[in-house]
Amino acid sequence: MWDALKSLQERHANRRFQTLFDSQRAQKFSVLADDIHFDFSKTNIDDEILTELVDLAVSRGVPHARDEMLAGAKINVTEDRAVLHTALRKPGGTIRVDGEDVMPGVLDTRSRMLAFAGAVRRGDIRGAGGAFTDVVNIGIGGSDLGPAMAVAALAPYADGPNCHFVSNIDGAHIHDVLKGLNPATTLVIVASKTFTTIETMTNAQTALDWMGHSVEDPGGQFVALSSDLEKTAAFGIDRDRVFGFEDWVGGRYSLWGPIGLSIALAIGQDDFEAFLAGGAAMDTHFAKAPLSKNMPVLLALVGVWHRQVCGYATRAVLPYEQRLSRFPAYLQQLEMESNGKRVTLDGDLVDGPTGPVVWGEPGTNGQHAFYQLIHQGTDVVPCEFMVGRRGHEPDLTHHHRLLQANCLAQSEALMLGRDVETAKKIAAQAGFSGDELDRQAAHRVFPGNRPSTTLCYPKLTPFVLGQLIALYEHRVFVEGVILGINSYDQWGVELGKILATDMLPLLDGSDDASAKDGSTQTLLAYLR
Repeated sequence: MWDALKSLQERHANRRFQTLFDSQRAQKFSVLADDIHFDFSKTNIDDEILTELVDLAVSRGVPHARDEMLAGAKINVTEDRAVLHTALRKPGGTIRVDGEDVMPGVLDTRSRMLAFAGAVRRGDIRGAGGAFTDVVNIGIGGSDLGPAMAVAALAPYADGPNCHFVSNIDGAHIHDVLKGLNPATTLVIVASKTFTTIETMTNAQTALDWMGHSVEDPGGQFVALSSDLEKTAAFGIDRDRVFGFEDWVGGRYSLWGPIGLSIALAIGQDDFEAFLAGGAAMDTHFAKAPLSKNMPVLLALVGVWHRQVCGYATRAVLPYEQRLSRFPAYLQQLEMESNGKRVTLDGDLVDGPTGPVVWGEPGTNGQHAFYQLIHQGTDVVPCEFMVGRRGHEPDLTHHHRLLQANCLAQSEALMLGRDVETAKKIAAQAGFSGDELDRQAAHRVFPGNRPSTTLCYPKLTPFVLGQLIALYEHRVFVEGVILGINSYDQWGVELGKILATDMLPLLDGSDDASAKDGSTQTLLAYLR
């Protein structure tokens, strides 16, 4: 399969995408899932290539792996765990892990969490100074990126306390968040499954000390999202305010459960349940749609075509929706922590590249920053545009039409480019002639033939956000299966953590640094 795809890529490498368009191409190379529209027609993928890509997914066992994941099989083989973030958004049913149905526990925790969020929002659970006005979520990685992204995305639905997020160990982060808040009306969420994450626990202790200066029982204004009741109790948090989750939920997939408490506090139970329903709807589509019409599968296959077959190293995610400003960063962790691997499930070195570098910013800001490189730079960057049919500001529809126009224009410009003859006409109209005309025209040439996809959705509602997140989760899964890697461990995070712990006594001078390399010794001396 790989050889056939490589051969097709080499044969058609110089083909202009626009020559592929006939009356049917846009319909054939797009798919609809619950009113979300995914268009991948502005790529070099044709019927033959798409058939090979779908056959690749079949041959790599994507359908079987999908069914195993959704059924609770232990597909995280390096940690001997199931991968069941999908269970967190299910309305009910049965999923067994080691013979035990996990859904009663999921539903019970969800019920407790939403009841707590409702009581806070109504003012039944209060701080020392009255109803909570602010919530500070302390976490890092998936315990921060997911809820922070979702709360920002769903701002039009937020009618609860103001939510703030602290993640960085840099003291400036927690200082700047806490300095404008009233301790007596602030609720602090500490999000750490093991309650040992050094950055989170350091920030949590700082928040506890800050609150303790003016609140008699600071622990009474803390909530823990953790599975370690002993450690949370030692911190002073009542077990009724501890919401745990199982080891089959990875951090970057965890916002559907207790890690999403800040989301529920911001938008309330009904909208939070709509968010879960959107994720569950995409799960159903992923489970049932044929591969050739399956949106997560097609999104993954386009990614595999561009990264593994064409060799494009990066992927730009470009939401034309200001409230999705944190979505590229969220997807950056989702993709790069999941598929940034170098060995297969069997422990053998992967033959070829794995995950791409994922980056991006919302449009139209990015157009005035890095689009220059995307259009005229020497590296091809596949772009993934996102745009809504409607916005949330009915009195500013002209803004939204301009936003949509820019999104569509950028994808068209990437495909069409501008040839030298057109560039010469533009330069001539500007008054240039002779050698200077040629020189000026060269600067105005756009190579075009740069691939992009466009994802359109009706409106950024809680349901739609749930769909979008689940779509990309399943995309990452499919890519991982095709590459034969484990998308659900993250051993690459560990080494730096271990060395950082060992580095602390070297920084305060209590340990000898002579065994370190010369660079590290010099840097330690400077920082001391």
